[in-house]
Amino acid sequence: MSNTAKRYAMVIDLTRCIGCHSCSVACKAENEVPPAVWRSWVKVMEKGDYPVARTMSLPVLCNNCEKAICVRVCPTKASYQRDDGIVLIDPHKCTGCKYCMAACPYQVRYLNPVRKYAQKCYFCSHRVDAGLKPACVETCPAGARVFGDMNDPESEVAQLLIKLPTSVLKPDSGTLPSVFYVGLDKDMADPLKGIDVEYSIEHDHKVLEEIF
Repeated sequence: MSNTAKRYAMVIDLTRCIGCHSCSVACKAENEVPPAVWRSWVKVMEKGDYPVARTMSLPVLCNNCEKAICVRVCPTKASYQRDDGIVLIDPHKCTGCKYCMAACPYQVRYLNPVRKYAQKCYFCSHRVDAGLKPACVETCPAGARVFGDMNDPESEVAQLLIKLPTSVLKPDSGTLPSVFYVGLDKDMADPLKGIDVEYSIEHDHKVLEEIF
């Protein structure tokens, strides 16, 4: 075991993801996420033309970035980062100003419609602190998600990052995301190509509301 401070990360293998939305439903149930908002969802798009076409899925969640813009712009310091890299929001300090939502290049924060403060994915920090995996990782039937300490060379996450080529969303943003993708298609990662991000999210939310 490495003596280096922990740095939590998630690897999502898109070659395994079947687009079942189990991760999104598990996240919603585990974190009591209100209707009409989501901490995690799956972007779906089709690529190619008939008869050579295929459907691709891209799970989206907060990247808990190493250089989190949301933390820098928060005027009340409600957004903060733990030593292990997980970015949290103090509900007692958040005023609902939406600065963090506007700054986030991944559009993964939302304003709780009931409590009126910002929320997002925290890698299920309450479960992690109890020695458990995030709900989405525990639930994924395809084993597409792996979570752990990327600074521990013996962890599965660290091993995957060494053995497999991975990509992150919007690398030019300089945020250094802690969510890594295996098999990320450039068209899927580009909101200007294929199905538009806003349309896709709206579509996926409707599907998930029907499921949930």
